[in-house]
Amino acid sequence: MKWAEQTGLTALRKMDPERAHGLAITALKLGLTPKPGPVTSPRLKTQIAGIALPNPVGLAAGFDKNAEALHPLSQAGFGFIEVGAATPRPQTGNPKPRLFRLTEDKGAINRFGFNNQGMDAIAQRLAKRPKDAVIGLNLGANKDSENRAEDFTKVLKNTRDHLDFATVNVSSPNTEKLRDLQGAEALNTLLQGVMAVRGTCPVFLKIAPDLTDTELSEIADIAQQNQLSAIIATNTTLDRDGLKSRHKNETGGLSGVPVFEKSTRVLAKLANQTDIPLIGVGGVSSAQDAYAKIKAGAHAVQLYTALVYQGLSLVEDIIYGLDGLLENDGFAHISDAVGTDKDIWL
Repeated sequence: MKWAEQTGLTALRKMDPERAHGLAITALKLGLTPKPGPVTSPRLKTQIAGIALPNPVGLAAGFDKNAEALHPLSQAGFGFIEVGAATPRPQTGNPKPRLFRLTEDKGAINRFGFNNQGMDAIAQRLAKRPKDAVIGLNLGANKDSENRAEDFTKVLKNTRDHLDFATVNVSSPNTEKLRDLQGAEALNTLLQGVMAVRGTCPVFLKIAPDLTDTELSEIADIAQQNQLSAIIATNTTLDRDGLKSRHKNETGGLSGVPVFEKSTRVLAKLANQTDIPLIGVGGVSSAQDAYAKIKAGAHAVQLYTALVYQGLSLVEDIIYGLDGLLENDGFAHISDAVGTDKDIWL
């Protein structure tokens, strides 16, 4: 990490977390962040759901909710970028404060509630996206919607022509009863509606880490039946075991280092149940973490919370570190490592 980035992170961590996040987006738009460009190697170039990626390290949804920083993020080293979540109508989300750093735990708790500027504003920005980047959109539903399943189809119909993939997000804990859509019947109905309007856009599903083995098995079957292109495992958790930080009992979803083991176990279980490509997210803060997710069954990984503590230069560090770990273990290509250690997580 460069001195200027470290100084900036120190200053941001003294501010209210949500204000600091806003300033981080502003810094990106002003060109004040690392710009290594697309980072790749023959070992790391890969595909997921037929989408060519320069590397398997992506940005998780939630960082750039409104697709405001697509061009600078496309130069930050990521292999792919997911923005949103987007809902049909703009909404302010839950009351503030709603974002909390758990510094001692290297985690965060948020209860944003899908605050965003709505699908129309986001679609306008996606229409001007960089064409050489891989960009997806996290689909959400309005809190006061009378038909949340229909909201997902509305957002996808409005944005699909500008996307490389779209993610159905029924796993956020911050919109009341949203996770109910992970139930077998409700999820199947929702996905049928989404797949009917997707056109050629690949559809991913993002799931929670707090599912039972039975629920996980049902979701794997439904994802297979609906021919989804990938599953993202996982979103934030409601679990608070082992936390030390003073904000540990705040309501919302927990992300970062504390969710790593739980999300990786879910990932490995899915890898044992389905051939659908998997994207591992939850607590990735080093090349070793990314490598562990891949060996547990992930074809690619995403991160977000670790950037709060280590900055955007972490992306490049993880990518080059991952390349070195693969080389040291004798893997000619990342695909050779996928799932090689999944049994230790079961």
